[in-house]
Amino acid sequence: MAVKLQCVGGGKMGEALLSGLMASGWAEPGELAVAEMLEARRVELARLYPQMTVSDEPLADVDALLAVKPNDVAEAARALACSRVLSIAAGVRLAVLEELLPAGCKVVRAMPNTPALLGEGAAAVAAGANAGEEDLDWAVGILKSVGTVVVVAEESLDAVTGVSGSGPAYLFLVAEAMISAAVEVGLSHDIADGLVRQTLLGSAKLLAQGSDTPEVLRKNVTSPGGTTAAALEVFESRQFREIFLEAIQAATKRSKELGT
Repeated sequence: MAVKLQCVGGGKMGEALLSGLMASGWAEPGELAVAEMLEARRVELARLYPQMTVSDEPLADVDALLAVKPNDVAEAARALACSRVLSIAAGVRLAVLEELLPAGCKVVRAMPNTPALLGEGAAAVAAGANAGEEDLDWAVGILKSVGTVVVVAEESLDAVTGVSGSGPAYLFLVAEAMISAAVEVGLSHDIADGLVRQTLLGSAKLLAQGSDTPEVLRKNVTSPGGTTAAALEVFESRQFREIFLEAIQAATKRSKELGT
């Protein structure tokens, strides 16, 4: 069985994408390979996916998913001998990748996020100078196996990083704060933790699966003079929206800095 995609870097995100490709039927285990430098991780991947090719070096002439840390991109890219690459290395620009990879290589850059580990990711892709519609479709097909995908110009990927790439951490911080506050008002930590997890999950499903806007959903649970209204008044008085704006602007700015 011929290998149709190799993952260069066997970390959690790379594994999530490979697992998603198998689960969605995009590829059989024997059609996938992973190149991983760390021996312990190779052993673990070989145990988890016995039909998948696991080695310490990339294969030649096989489309690649570049899933290494930014500091390892140069070494990994120079070791590749293929004509098409999807990179999920954070902050590494298309021009840099094209300089490192073989001449004429078709490169697509992506910004996924960690909910891809559960098949609920949100990603954006941007095409390099040599990549055409077929290559974009190929990249979108890979990332759709673990969530949703949008196509953007590369200059928009920094904003994507600030919103959805870093976004899970914002939600986790909200969860931390809600749990701490619940304990302060008298709940045990275990009860607070369970209530917050389910509240966030249920609310996210209402947002994702319905047609109502966030504004409508918020108003639906806010009775004039009620408990929710009292809470929201505190948020607004502390400039909650401005805090989020500044946070996303900071993440976007940092993404731009990392790519220079």
